[in-house]
Amino acid sequence: RFFKGIILEYVQGGEPKTRPIDLLNLRPDTDAVALVEEIQKGEPLITASCKEHVIHLVRRLQEKLGENEDHKFYLFKVLRAHVLPLTNVAFNKSGSRFITGSYDRTCKVWDTVSGEELRTLEGHRNVVYAVAFNNPYGDKIATGSFDKTCKLWSTETGKCFHTFRGHNAEIVCLSFNPQSTLVATGSMDTTAKLWDIEKGEEIVTLRGHSEEIVVLSFNTVGDRIITGSFDHTVAVWDVGTGRMLHTLIGHRGEISSAKFNWDCSLIVTGSMDKTCMLWNAMTGTHIATLTGHSDEILDVCFDYAGQQIATASADGSARVYNAETKKCLAKLEGHEGEISKVCFNPKGNRILTASSDKTARLWDAATGHCLQILEGHTDEIFSCAFNYKGDIIITGSKDNTCRIWH
Repeated sequence: RFFKGIILEYVQGGEPKTRPIDLLNLRPDTDAVALVEEIQKGEPLITASCKEHVIHLVRRLQEKLGENEDHKFYLFKVLRAHVLPLTNVAFNKSGSRFITGSYDRTCKVWDTVSGEELRTLEGHRNVVYAVAFNNPYGDKIATGSFDKTCKLWSTETGKCFHTFRGHNAEIVCLSFNPQSTLVATGSMDTTAKLWDIEKGEEIVTLRGHSEEIVVLSFNTVGDRIITGSFDHTVAVWDVGTGRMLHTLIGHRGEISSAKFNWDCSLIVTGSMDKTCMLWNAMTGTHIATLTGHSDEILDVCFDYAGQQIATASADGSARVYNAETKKCLAKLEGHEGEISKVCFNPKGNRILTASSDKTARLWDAATGHCLQILEGHTDEIFSCAFNYKGDIIITGSKDNTCRIWH
């Protein structure tokens, strides 16, 4: 994630400790020396001996902030990815590889730089719907299929390590935990399951929803997982025990999206009831309802710092909210069809949206201005992603192609 600040590491009473110093207002043209002197006044840890080092760090941060401010994306390659429509796309952590799932029952692995197909993962007997890398490592891929199984593959060789069987209906969502020891699968059979990657065995079944589970997500620590369902609720589970800790009740429509923020303190949910809700992740209590959309919310996300929330709606607009004040900061208007996906770039100053109007758009997160329209797909775009650096975009469309934008 892009934490705008520096972390001081020090020893107190023999214990190693850290203290983050927030530099949210840092700009490329800020006077670094004056800033550090200002911080020094209230921060005894910054002694005269380490002042120069801190100034150096701040300047490095400024360089990063100044990069790619007005990066224009150009179409680099059109990949005739599959013979049937794509379902999902995902990058590995560095962005050197990405994967596509398809109705043609395969998952393909691509080289981002050359646009070449590296391998095809074959073996599923129905649509490959959900795909994921075990980021940050990227050496394994999980695929979830309408054939009710999940398969675990080697990224490098394409070998299938395990086939996880046990669901009674289609698998529609999956995720690795951050430690890459578990895969979670969510199914139309109303359950989610956690599987042991090493042993290839089911660890626990998460039971409690009354209808299909359509989204799931681990927190960044990996001790909690949330599942969102057509039953209008989101459940928070303890990963270690498989126990349901909270049910987030309040939405009046099917859940379309649910995510934790970076520090695991908040959960954001989007629903077909046209609202987005914010919840305390520890207690499961409702904090706020973000309104304003006139149609179903199809996707929600936090920026990497967890300070902003973006929502995408069937009303053709996206919105940005401040997670603390709950105020709407920007309205992203211009698409001529529903927006099914929204994501921030790693820096949090740009937003990417994918729409049924056959375009993806890049927006300024602060002002809501459209900076660029990525045109050329001949059908609905339902998937889009930034790489980790934020300088490459992939879009996946119902036109059976994937486009790489540099």
